[in-house]
Amino acid sequence: MGTFSTDTPDPPASPRLLSIDALRGFDMFWIIGGDALFTALARWGEWSFSKTIEDQLEHVPWEGFRFYDLIFPLFLFIVGVVLPFSLASHRQKGQSTLQIYWRILRRTVLLFALGLVYNNLLQFDFPELRIAGVLQRIAICYGIAALIVMHVGWRGQAVSAAVILLGYWALLAFVPAPGGVAGDYSKEGSLPGYVDRHYLPGKIYEEYYGYGDNEGLLSTIPAVATALLGALAGQWLRSARSAGHKVLGLIGAGLICLALGYGWWFVFPVIKNLWTSSFVLYAGGWSLLLLALFYGIIDGLGLRWWAFFFIVIGANAIVIYVAPHLLNFDYTAQALFGGLTKRTGAFEPVAFVLAVLTVKWLMLLYLYRKKIFLRV
Repeated sequence: MGTFSTDTPDPPASPRLLSIDALRGFDMFWIIGGDALFTALARWGEWSFSKTIEDQLEHVPWEGFRFYDLIFPLFLFIVGVVLPFSLASHRQKGQSTLQIYWRILRRTVLLFALGLVYNNLLQFDFPELRIAGVLQRIAICYGIAALIVMHVGWRGQAVSAAVILLGYWALLAFVPAPGGVAGDYSKEGSLPGYVDRHYLPGKIYEEYYGYGDNEGLLSTIPAVATALLGALAGQWLRSARSAGHKVLGLIGAGLICLALGYGWWFVFPVIKNLWTSSFVLYAGGWSLLLLALFYGIIDGLGLRWWAFFFIVIGANAIVIYVAPHLLNFDYTAQALFGGLTKRTGAFEPVAFVLAVLTVKWLMLLYLYRKKIFLRV
């Protein structure tokens, strides 16, 4: 339990690795309140590094990379990691290619539709409706990556990712927006922003950088490569290699991606809103290292007890992403724990965030115990 060997091969990977759910839960933890919790702790503690924590838990305004810029690409990466497992499971159940196509199409459409509902589609205020969104991008990337993984091996997937990244760089580097110049990566002059302003259906909001949408049309193309990086990692985990070899392979791939992304940064800046190719590699490198850490500890060493908190969140990630848009968790937390949090003095802001997180987690625990899952 305490060590694993790199010398003897493991049996084929199981259909579901706890480390994947745990990593997904770790990722979602920051979205559902982890960021607010650590920000509140930093302010309460008046630590010397409080400003650094707060900065890392906010997106970079444009060019650059902070911890919070990893959250979305990490989720897309995990969507890709799961693909080889789920497609292999469908084949083992004897499902035909047509049946698998139907499952992919159904999930893609349902997830895209859920994203529109999240964007207030049912308010029927169509001039104000944002068509782009997080769930919509996940849907598109899942659908395209799933078809690629179905029909080509790992070499074809690697080539596909490389072509996407190089093609996107060439497009932005050599094709100017009308009236602009090639290689303009500014908010105002970038080609993706121009395409969104003129061709993306729905309203573009100022909060999504105003000149385009951060889940816009062109920037969704390289996001497919993020999912393909995950699919390659998933295939590596499904191999018969030892747990130690798998961890070392993930670490090596992560370091290579970080180096390539950092090197590319000098000519093609790391910009999350444009999902630049350097951003894909840089975020992919950190995603691979985190996967190595979670897989090594949970499935390699077998140390699973600590991960249960995250597994409960990760098992219903889409539910907890959408639920705060539909349910008032602050009200419930206030009703259940308000009297207690008010008696904590200066610690009250931290205590209240903990109360809200507790309510969300208990709801997810109930769904987990009842085996109610919304799979994507």
